[in-house]
Amino acid sequence: MKVLASLRSAAPAPAVTAGLVTVLVGVTSSAAVVFSAARAAGADASELASWMFALGLGLGVTSIGLSLRYRTPIVTAWSTPGAALLATGLVGVPMSRAVGAFLLSALLILVSGVTGWFARVMDALPVPLTAALLGGVLLQFGTDLFTAMHGRFAVAFPMFAAYLLARRLLPRYAVLAALAVGVAATTVTGGWHTAGLRLSAPAPVFTAPDLDWRVLLSVGVPLYVVTMTGQNLPGVAVLRNSGYDVPVSPLLGWTGAVNAVLAPFGAFGLNLAAITAAICTGEQAHPDRSRRYLAAVWAGVFYLCVAALGGTIGALLTAMPRELVLGIAGIGLLGTIGGSLHTALGDERHREAAVVTFLATASGMTLLGIGSAFWGLLAGVCTLLAARLPVPGRRPRAPRPGPERSAPGDEAGAPAVPAGSTGS
Repeated sequence: MKVLASLRSAAPAPAVTAGLVTVLVGVTSSAAVVFSAARAAGADASELASWMFALGLGLGVTSIGLSLRYRTPIVTAWSTPGAALLATGLVGVPMSRAVGAFLLSALLILVSGVTGWFARVMDALPVPLTAALLGGVLLQFGTDLFTAMHGRFAVAFPMFAAYLLARRLLPRYAVLAALAVGVAATTVTGGWHTAGLRLSAPAPVFTAPDLDWRVLLSVGVPLYVVTMTGQNLPGVAVLRNSGYDVPVSPLLGWTGAVNAVLAPFGAFGLNLAAITAAICTGEQAHPDRSRRYLAAVWAGVFYLCVAALGGTIGALLTAMPRELVLGIAGIGLLGTIGGSLHTALGDERHREAAVVTFLATASGMTLLGIGSAFWGLLAGVCTLLAARLPVPGRRPRAPRPGPERSAPGDEAGAPAVPAGSTGS
């Protein structure tokens, strides 16, 4: 009985489900981009498998280690915008020089953590703006739930209906119920593609880095910039807006250090997760906020499984219909999206700046190779500063205190985050 009680405590069903959905969404949504990046560098089948092994190992180790260390749902991910950049930037670049660019980016992230400058920037941002940033990042995944109904109604709609029913009867297992119904509906409708699926263990391939200054400047530095602005920035916003007090600098330092060690094996970019992290910080992951770190730990366990299956991960991904992934991701993020919008618009002093941040981030705009998360936040800050500019001849009004509010995606009765604070 004690063994069963310990097992239930370490592996509660909502947390295990949230961890599985996190990895499912993280891998299936961008693995094709990673494959494109590897192919651009001329990777053969063994090197591509090594990339997946190194990435899965790095994400598993950092997610488990950091979550247990800080008792916080800290999920890491590979840099999806970084992979997109590499898919075009590595064309014609030898693998050894590509690894040199990976190593430079990792070391720059490590330095960012050691110096603490990134944490100071995040501390200065008002909560409504970071909440709006998070809402803008997640919006597409929310709408994809209903887009999936257009593509495969017989799979997406039963999932949504099961979620609504379970939220009423068994709220702790609502996402699990939706996933189970989705898998069953996909099986009934014949949506699985299992032809050619076979298992094989990966063999890590070490590539000595070649530090060519032209590749370092054209690939390594941009990889660092897009990883920090497109991944770590919204990743910190997820934690802050969920009310978790965790030091940012050590997180960056450890992800950079692990990335540097695994770079010669193909780990091009490890960073804090944003979209997938939000799945582990919401109420669906565990009704007790202090126990939600278990969802991130289980995500790490499943990432280690990805590492073990690095040789066949492509076949595993193609076996799963896209609508199933879109549907479960949208359902898992509904609470977090709603909480983010509530926080973003709850303070009248920052409402206009928050709306600008949300719209610019949700637009998906890319300028100078930098994604919309950075430009959305910059637009919001500019809007906030413009609203505070003194008008000649007009006496400034004293600011009104904003209302207290709960952390996004959390249940009622959770500790409130004061308006204007960093949420830490």
